Amino acid sequence: MKITIICVGKVKEKFYRMALDEYAKRLSRYCKLEILELEDEKTPDRASDHEMTLIKDKEGERILKAIKKDGTVIALAIEGRKLSSEGLAKKISSLGVQGESHIQFIIGGSLGLSENVLKTADMLLSFSEMTFPHQLMRVILLEQIYRSYRIIQGEPYHK
Repeated sequence: MKITIICVGKVKEKFYRMALDEYAKRLSRYCKLEILELEDEKTPDRASDHEMTLIKDKEGERILKAIKKDGTVIALAIEGRKLSSEGLAKKISSLGVQGESHIQFIIGGSLGLSENVLKTADMLLSFSEMTFPHQLMRVILLEQIYRSYRIIQGEPYHK
């Protein structure tokens, strides 16, 4: 299975980068992982709703260009479906059983995802109603994908 994480912005903090590298290393025995970091738009202080929509739309255009036609698209969004770790493992496993060989997870920038990206996704996935920094969300997502593969393989980790 190929897992692609399409995300907006670069991770600058060393501690996040170290965590991402660790989970990428752990995942290498289960799947082929690709992380695509797309350019983010600068958000002015006190941006209007209109300005924020324009920024999300510009970032959304980049995301839509990065999405490959050969896979399932799962966008991370607060309004998405909440799954347990076992539920995510079941989703990943069932996609594989159905013959899906590529899952693309989408993480938006600091303002979230454009409506066009949300409409394009095959599934919206929510980790919480809370807002997390998008750099931290990458770490959380990779950890949950790793946990999913451990669950799928019946390996101890998820307890």
